[in-house]
Amino acid sequence: MGFRTIHNDFSVTVNAGDIDRRTFLTRISSLAVTGLAISTIAASLTPNYAKAEQVSFNDPDITASYLEFDSPQGHGKGRGYLAVPKELNEKTGTVLVVHENRGLNPYIKDVARRLAKSGYIAFAPDALFPLGGYPGNDDEGRKMQRSLDKGKVEQDFIAAARFLKIHAKSNGKLGVVGFCFGGYICNMLAGTLPHLVDAAVPFYGTPAKDEIAAKVKGPIMIQFAGLDKRVNSSWPEYKKILESNNANYVAHTYQGVNHGFHNDSTSRYDQEAAELAWQRTLAFFKDFLA
Repeated sequence: MGFRTIHNDFSVTVNAGDIDRRTFLTRISSLAVTGLAISTIAASLTPNYAKAEQVSFNDPDITASYLEFDSPQGHGKGRGYLAVPKELNEKTGTVLVVHENRGLNPYIKDVARRLAKSGYIAFAPDALFPLGGYPGNDDEGRKMQRSLDKGKVEQDFIAAARFLKIHAKSNGKLGVVGFCFGGYICNMLAGTLPHLVDAAVPFYGTPAKDEIAAKVKGPIMIQFAGLDKRVNSSWPEYKKILESNNANYVAHTYQGVNHGFHNDSTSRYDQEAAELAWQRTLAFFKDFLA
């Protein structure tokens, strides 16, 4: 959601998906906000994770736990949240869930549970595990994630994908879904592990560098927010690369919504677009992970 603040003849529009809460508050602190207190705007930028719990952590249809995995090329060890259907009588597809740029927060864990509720084995690694894990608030999580070596973080997710692919109850099919930073990781994994990833669904994520993007064969379904100028500007070139690869891809743009529209814990959430995008995601996984 974009907030428009007005002071006499001066106005500025701030997209809450592009800056963190502290930066936003710093920018508006010197402005007189007509009809709104700064505390009111601050509250609207604070994630409400109670809203994000679509599937309870103690839902009787799933089991959830934390697992560690080896990441020799990354930080040595990784840790993630595993959600599995409780009544799993036969092997099923697996889905790696990749968080935004702030660690494994409750919203992403709920996404993993939603996938388990739909019959998949879902695993959501926490990039912040080397620093002690998600700290309990997104502002600090962003700061922590920025401090990590990007190359090692990418290797951690590569290791997580390999780990999940051979889960004892896996049918051998691996899907990946991610949001923001996680969307980038989806694109990166689709090119780095093209023979390992059976279906990728990046939500509003930038493509990997050209030499990796050139190896993306799909299937891949790319989800864009219509108002997300930064990410959307990368699409024309990425589309050319995918077409030159003869990649199996489909792209959807949801008009009038912001970067982060699927995250139902924030003010950027758009229910109609989020539900449609998620229905398409599940249908895509059903096609390629069965």
